[in-house]
Amino acid sequence: MPTDNDGVMIVLSSPSGVGKTTLVNLLSKLKNFEISISHTTRQPRPSETPNKDYYFVSEEKFKRLIKNEEFLEYAKVFNNYYGTTRTPVIDKLDKGKNILFDIDWQGADQIKNKKLDYKLITFFLLPPSKEVLFERLSNRDMKDKLIAEERMGQFNRDVLHWINYDYAVINQDLEKCYLKIYNLIKAEINNESKDYDIEFIRSHIEKLTS
Repeated sequence: MPTDNDGVMIVLSSPSGVGKTTLVNLLSKLKNFEISISHTTRQPRPSETPNKDYYFVSEEKFKRLIKNEEFLEYAKVFNNYYGTTRTPVIDKLDKGKNILFDIDWQGADQIKNKKLDYKLITFFLLPPSKEVLFERLSNRDMKDKLIAEERMGQFNRDVLHWINYDYAVINQDLEKCYLKIYNLIKAEINNESKDYDIEFIRSHIEKLTS
């Protein structure tokens, strides 16, 4: 049964290329914060370590986990499956660990709908501009510009989901973005006042989607 000593669940989502994985890794260095490792059917990128960055599994194994209802959330993104298994997350929360989720809006919706008895704080990360985002995507381990363009095509649809999150934060400067998220988490956990201007975010979204 959940208690006051339980950990909290912290979700970071963003359109592809905004920097959520980097921010999740930074937050995981805080005391008592741990990343929930997702299962995925996609191939590892050159910089990734199996069983540390992701559990890389076959589509057959992933579908078996779905059938056995072992996922807290899962989604198909760009023809690959991603998902978080339930048991390790609950075990860690019960031990007072704060769990970080690097997942998309589909996964975030599923976790919300599970209505677990643990505190949940959700963040949606935004790029400073579409131009900066395209540059970041083009510089990543992308095979070609076509993949970057495919991700950009998805951007306008993905960004509209920001409204379903507790907070949206612009990742213009990595350190400032990290501090903003850290301060909001701290304020949420300690029930303190939050420094958050939703109208500023709303006008930024209008610029991104116009």
